[in-house]
Amino acid sequence: MPLAAFPKCYLKALCVEATMTPEQWIHRAADELDVDGLEFYWGFVPHRDEAALKHLCAVLQARGLAMPMMCYSPDFIQPEDAARQREIEKQKRAIEVTAQLGGTMCRVLSGQRRPQVSRSDGIHMAADCIASLLPFARSQGVTLILENHYKDGFWEFPEFAQQQEVFLQLLEQIPHSPHFGVNYDPSNAIIAGDNPIALLEAVKHRVVSMHASDRYFEGGDIKDLRRMEADAKQGYAPILKHGVVGQGLNDYDRIFSILKGAGFNGWVSIEDGEDPDAGMEHLRLSADFLRAKMAQHGLS
Repeated sequence: MPLAAFPKCYLKALCVEATMTPEQWIHRAADELDVDGLEFYWGFVPHRDEAALKHLCAVLQARGLAMPMMCYSPDFIQPEDAARQREIEKQKRAIEVTAQLGGTMCRVLSGQRRPQVSRSDGIHMAADCIASLLPFARSQGVTLILENHYKDGFWEFPEFAQQQEVFLQLLEQIPHSPHFGVNYDPSNAIIAGDNPIALLEAVKHRVVSMHASDRYFEGGDIKDLRRMEADAKQGYAPILKHGVVGQGLNDYDRIFSILKGAGFNGWVSIEDGEDPDAGMEHLRLSADFLRAKMAQHGLS
């Protein structure tokens, strides 16, 4: 089973400060990590520059790494039809760029949980938008992966379909397709106040990729997180921390046992680290843990 890494700890450097280039990230990962590929985040991809995209492909190939997954964050929970259509067009461009970089999966989300949008309206908005994208994804050879997400780092409100009940209701409204599946993130289920094992059991036959992460709370708990979410604020709550995979709240023996039983053989992508100073060391420890754990469960 192939293993990728996501540069969570370097997103500020890659997307905001411009102190790291995607090429530098590729070279560091190739030199220091035991991974087969790198998941990209839309914020650092030069999606308007065709020459730059070709160059990134060449660098990846030269270093023997794939780019299997594009981490994209559409926001379909928009009351205005025109706003949702703009989000659809932007997602189409993300799908195109994913294919140009050799990727086969592009993340899709519901959108931000805006207080003025009801649950039924939000599910209808997101399901219609995602279903409308499936023919285009098929034409590009890309699978859309719906994540049980918490919150994009540049959003004000948490994910509309954050809680398991809403996520499953949305999933039921999206047609079964070889170009659509679930990107399972066990830590996001914990943040939502759900049981990550129960969620996995509910979606295991639709899981096509996974974010391997481990979260923990520092200076608060789930009740404090709910209170913080009541006020719109960009970014993650400060009490919510990413940690080395295998050292947090998730039971990876149960997770990999269930995935093995479901016949899963897709990509696992490490989503680890807050501190850029310790980032590569933490990613290395996470990769070592996951390689050993996947081998233990016959998933290597």
